[in-house]
Amino acid sequence: MTPDTAPIRPEERFDEERVAAYLAEHLPDLLGGGPIAFEQFPGGKANLTYLARCGDTEVVLRRPPLGPVAPGSHDMEREHTVLAVLHEAFPKAPRSYHLCTDPAVMGKPFFVMERRNGTVVRERWPSSLPDTTPFRRTVAEGLVDTLGELHAVDFVTLGLGGLGRPSGFVPRQVEGWSDRWEKAKEDDVPDMTRLAGRLADSVPVPQAATLLHNDFKLDNTMIAADGSIEAVFDWDMATTGDPLVDLGTTLVYWASPDDAIFPLFAAETVMLHDVMGRDEIVARYAAASSLDLEEVGWYQALACFRIAVILQQIYIRYRRGQTSDERFASLGSLVLPIAADGLRLL
Repeated sequence: MTPDTAPIRPEERFDEERVAAYLAEHLPDLLGGGPIAFEQFPGGKANLTYLARCGDTEVVLRRPPLGPVAPGSHDMEREHTVLAVLHEAFPKAPRSYHLCTDPAVMGKPFFVMERRNGTVVRERWPSSLPDTTPFRRTVAEGLVDTLGELHAVDFVTLGLGGLGRPSGFVPRQVEGWSDRWEKAKEDDVPDMTRLAGRLADSVPVPQAATLLHNDFKLDNTMIAADGSIEAVFDWDMATTGDPLVDLGTTLVYWASPDDAIFPLFAAETVMLHDVMGRDEIVARYAAASSLDLEEVGWYQALACFRIAVILQQIYIRYRRGQTSDERFASLGSLVLPIAADGLRLL
């Protein structure tokens, strides 16, 4: 299997000796007393994720990206709070062991979580997984079913009742992402302004309140050798609210060649659109959740808006010299076509 870690990028290094000492002090039963070595998980476009290895024991460290971050985003304390308990009811969530809120240790707050083994699908279908229609269909069905399983979790019993405010959640989403756009934009994009306005004027009435992942898509999961979903990652935006917000996000990332955004997100979607279309996703999710999905297009449009803002936030960090990762250089050009897709969905 191809290694999923690499040497740490120079600008994303940290004081390894200091972090190792901190881990040895606070997690002695987990890591033992031997030397700790670090590597980086090079995938992903936002939070920084590292592997810490002590003998045969491996754990994962996650911290926010370099530079300033938007208020409420890249929230390590939130992610730790969720992952410290969610594994009890939703085993696909890796367990978080420890949260460090002292930025002096690693530069930003970080948490330590369970290491999972499997394959994360990113730019191309990995050679470690069978490239067959039945296998990919298994992955596709597993993704939809996993979303339904998450939304069935009794988050109040887990102690996550205070994680968010379900009442008024969706209007706040529109307002919050509009504010983030204003802070991250480099130039005015009229379609983004129109999309924000139309979303605000037509918010659906929510049918339920569930635990939300808030960025549920293929490359935020790990695939096991049999095609099942081994793990779901990236919980820093998790909250409670309308479950169709999650479904809308998944549907947008599940683009087909007929969508204007298909070339932009082929890395996350090109492997699965031909084995399960959006209509099947909606039907499968509806059967599991018993929700009315007549207004699912609105939730897809909201997802387009959110994705456009997130890409702009990542791009502006590159423009400001806060990261040298060349993958981010072209992300700003994706905002306009995604906004156009959102307007079409409305």
